[in-house]
Amino acid sequence: MKQILSFLVVATLISLSTTVSAAECYADYKAKQDNPLRLHYGVMQVSACKKGQAKQEVAKRLKSSGWTLLNVISVFGPEGLDQRKANAGKFYLRF
Repeated sequence: MKQILSFLVVATLISLSTTVSAAECYADYKAKQDNPLRLHYGVMQVSACKKGQAKQEVAKRLKSSGWTLLNVISVFGPEGLDQRKANAGKFYLRF
């Protein structure tokens, strides 16, 4: 009985970790740089699928490259990548 219970616990943990790691999340955002003023729209893969958490991650990654986050527009899965690729241009999955 202990072996069966141990097996079920391990199987459950493996399935949960696979589900969590399989979630792909992306955020599209607007950012700026000053002096001279530059604006861009971009798409970035993020580890958090909630907009508030994604906003913090995007802001931090942009800041390290001299950009200021203006807004996270949305957080979405891989199904939304193709429709945003052309608009993001060189900022598509850049950061």
